[in-house]
Order: sequence, then C-alpha cells, then structure tokens
Amino acid sequence: MNTGMLALLSLLPIVAVGIFLVGLRWPASRAMPISYIVAVLLALFVWKVPGAVVAAASVNGLVVAATLLYIIFGAILLLNTLQESGGLKTIRQGFVDISPDRRIQVIIIAWLFGAFIEGSAGFGTPAAVAVPLLVGLGFPAMAAVIAGMVIQSTPVSFGAVGTPILVGVQTGLSADASISSNFLSMVTMIGGRAAILHAVVGTLIPLFVVAFMTRFFGENKSFSEGIRVWKFALFAAFAMTIPYTIVANLLGPEFPSMIGGLVGLAIVVPAAKKGFLIPKEEKHWDFPEASKWDPSWTGRIEIKDIAHQSGRISMVRAWMPYILVGAFLVLTRLKSLPVLDWVQSWTVTFPNLLGTDISSSFQPLYLPGTIFVLVSLITFFIHQMNGSAYKKAWAHSGKTMIPASAALLFTVPMVQVFLNSGSGAAGFGSMPIELANGVAGLAGDYWPLMSSFVGGLGAFIAGSNTISNMMFSLFQYDVGSQIGVDASWIVALQAVGGAAGNMICVHNVVAACAVVGLVGKEGDIIRKTIFPFLYYAASAGALGYSIVWTAEKGVFNLGSVLAAIITTAAVYVIATNHKRLPDSRLRNQKNVRAAK
Repeated sequence: MNTGMLALLSLLPIVAVGIFLVGLRWPASRAMPISYIVAVLLALFVWKVPGAVVAAASVNGLVVAATLLYIIFGAILLLNTLQESGGLKTIRQGFVDISPDRRIQVIIIAWLFGAFIEGSAGFGTPAAVAVPLLVGLGFPAMAAVIAGMVIQSTPVSFGAVGTPILVGVQTGLSADASISSNFLSMVTMIGGRAAILHAVVGTLIPLFVVAFMTRFFGENKSFSEGIRVWKFALFAAFAMTIPYTIVANLLGPEFPSMIGGLVGLAIVVPAAKKGFLIPKEEKHWDFPEASKWDPSWTGRIEIKDIAHQSGRISMVRAWMPYILVGAFLVLTRLKSLPVLDWVQSWTVTFPNLLGTDISSSFQPLYLPGTIFVLVSLITFFIHQMNGSAYKKAWAHSGKTMIPASAALLFTVPMVQVFLNSGSGAAGFGSMPIELANGVAGLAGDYWPLMSSFVGGLGAFIAGSNTISNMMFSLFQYDVGSQIGVDASWIVALQAVGGAAGNMICVHNVVAACAVVGLVGKEGDIIRKTIFPFLYYAASAGALGYSIVWTAEKGVFNLGSVLAAIITTAAVYVIATNHKRLPDSRLRNQKNVRAAK
C-alpha cells in the first residue's frame, strides 16, 4: 500500500472527530466512541495489529483516563472548597480591586498565572486551576474554558519543568545515536530556538484571548472591544515572553514558563492596579448580566456568593490554597530537591498487559490531583470551615466529575490504539508516522511550513506536547536533513506546533469542560480554538521557513512574505479597531470627551 493511501487511512479517526464532534456538534461522549471504533478497525484489519495489542492499548488508555479523572476531581474539589469557605468571595473582590475590567482579569489569570502553573506542572494543570478560578470570579464557563485552552500554547513547550523538551525531544532524537554525541546540549539549543519562535508568535495570544471573549461573550459581540486593550495585552505578553526567552537560552528548558509567568505577574499586577495602559475613556468591560447569558455558556457548577462564617477572610488566607498549589507543584518537580524522589517512589504498575509489550503505570503522589486534594484538606483548617460545608464540597465535586467519565473512557483508549498501531503484521509504521510521511511527501522543500502543523497534529491526537515530540522529533530531524536545512530549527518547529496543538486536543478540552461542568460542549470549544491554533502553527511555520531558507533564498522568501502579511494584518486590525466599535459605543465615547 502506498504512502498516500496509508496517510488517508490514518486520517480517518481524526476525520471522525472533525465530523461528529466539531461539525455536527455531538458531545464527546457520543463522538469519541465512533472515533475509537474507527481506530480499532483500522488497527485490526489494515495494520494487522493483534487483538491482544489493541485490547492492551485500550486498557492502558483506561488507566490514563482514570488519572485524568482524578486530576479533574481534585481541581473541582479545590474550587468548591474555596466557595464553601468564603475564600472565593474574597479572591473575587481582590481582582475587582486590581481591575474590575474582565479583559484585564483574564490576561492576569489565564496568561500569566496559567503560564506559571504550566511551567510548574504541565499536563493540562493550568486549565484545572485557572479555568475554575475564572468561573469563580463570574466568567461564563465556556469563556473560561476557551481562555484556558488558548493560552495552552506559548508556555507548553517548557511545561512540567521542561519535560516536553528534556524528555520528549531528547527521547525522540536519542533513537539515532549518530545525530549528536551530546544530546543534552543539542536539546537545550533546540529549546532555546523554540522559545524564540514562541516569543514571536505568542505575543498576540493575550490579545486573541480578550478579543475572542468580547466577540463571543460580550453584549455587543465585538472583537474591537477586546482589541481596545491591545497596549495592555502586548505589555503583558512581553512581560512574560522576554524573561521566558532569556531563561530558555541562558539557563535551559526547565524554568522559562515558570519564571516568565512569575516575572510577568510581578510586573503586570502592580501596573494594572495603577491603570497602566488600560483605556480610560470607557467603562470597564464586563459580561452582560447572568440572566442574559446563552444557556450554552454555563456549566453544572453554580458559583454562589458565600461569605466566611466569621463574616470575612483575609486576602492572604483566601489566596493561600493557590499559593500552596504552586509551591507544592514546584517542590515536587524540581530534580535538585529530594521531594521528587519521594513522590515518585510509589509507582503502581501493570506490566505486560494481556501478555503484550504494553505496560501501564502511574505515580499517585506525583499526580496534580493529589496536590489538589491535599490543599483542599489544608484549606479546611486554615479557613476554619465547618464539617457540613466541607462535606458539601466533596459531594458536589463527585457529581460534577461523573459526566466527564464517558467521554474520557473512549477518548484516551482511542489515542492509545492510534499510537500503538505500529506493531502490526502488515509492517506499516504507526498511524501518526504514516500520516506524517504522507504530508512530508507532498511538502518537499516547503516542509518548514508544515512541520509545526505535524507537531500540532501529534498533540491533538496524543493530548501531550511531550508525546508529540517523542513521536515526531527524529522524523522532523530527518526530513530537515533531507531537504538540506538546519534540522534543529525543524525540531524546534515541531516543539512549537506540539505546544499549540494543546489548544484543540480533544481530551484536554474534555478535561477543561469537566472541571466547570460544561460536558457536552467540547465541539463548540474546538470550533473556536481552531482559529488561534491555525494562526499559531502558520505563523511559526512562516517564521521557521524564513529562518532556514534565508541563506539560500534570500531575506525575501516565501516565509518572510507570509510572516509580513500576518504581521501587517494584525497591525491593521489593531490600528483601525476604533472604527469597528458599535455605534452606541462610539456615541458614548464622544459624549465622554465632550463632557471633559
């Protein structure tokens, strides 16, 4: 069977997701079983994978799904604990004191706080922390999920203290010892180059977040209302990406997102309090009254304005749970500390499932879910909660998590069957590799434009930048070498695309929706996040193409032209946004200026 036909067949499980989940807007609990069945049939009858291997891959997927559900439960439990203790009410007031403008709040929480959490823990944890916090502050659940997914891009390559680079890229390239005698130095260089690409492309991500929020969830349905804060959005972007890039190129892949997020918070929060670069001629932007929200915006979690039993709780005590989450995530992931060895010492292993080479394992103490549950227990004491309120938090959390089970119990097994399809009697490579081979055969010298999309495809399928890098880093390096360019830049594009793919990854979207009780709306989320993903992958590809071909094709090559077009379009939209304001908003601004 030729490469093109194998690529088309490999695409079928993804096409099933596109048709039923995104196109027909079926809930993931209905769409993903179809995708799973398609993957199983292809594995059994085309790739000739033994039934035991398909079954073992499915079991492994169920184990992974169970760990994801544990993380989801912990995140919901922490939110409900804060709500019942009254801490959430204090946090909400604290953000109003920083800025009552929802556009500013979403940049601080999703972009900066989310980057720090991503750098600390990775694996979708920012969505489990930032998304429910946004809902707790009064954001519609769908707006919170979209914000949480879109920022799952720039920080992701350096999530979990650099795991996607140090483990993903290094493991992928190590399969070929001829590449380099010192993988670590090469991988560190690739990480630095990925950071440069991320910093350029990711600069507009905070602006994407606020523009999408005002367009889809604002009273006037206007992109322009989000673009109005472009100065602050770019300021917040640079406050994170500049230290992020410096750290990646000077210190290595472990800390760019973590330090970038912390430095950004330290710079942006005081600036926001003083109104720096925040438009002053208009009212602070807010959502319509909750009674006017579209029913599809809201989830099963109902945020109530519960005060502490003593009447008030200090800001420090209210924020202490999130401070502890951040601290515990860092302490349990730094290799220089003995805590890491301790939390990883207990490993639950299921070796050689069903007599195959597939094994499954997890480390209960290392999972973010354990940290969430532990912090919830600590919060019971530091917030001096009563037993009935805490019992209510546990009960509500269990009820909210259950609907997510059906979707994840098919989504993750489908991924595992897809990834383990290379062991069949037909002798084909795994479905992801055959799909990438097909794309490479069509692209030729234009491969740099496509490499980030392949990385994104890997993350979309596997739900992990790390797994995407493991699958495709060596493949990307080989293709780069074959077309005669610096292959390390091609691997950097793989890492960038793999990070961006998290925006549209099905099981990440399912998990984020589950945290706020929005199960069943996964297709609607992906229909929106697909646009920032396409921007991210296309912009990175254009920039990468320009870099690798400049020496041979000159500065004005296809990549630089495409990058210039994208940049010009962005500048034009920002520069002319005032013309796109609704007429009522223009009249209000004129009245304000006349009064002055």
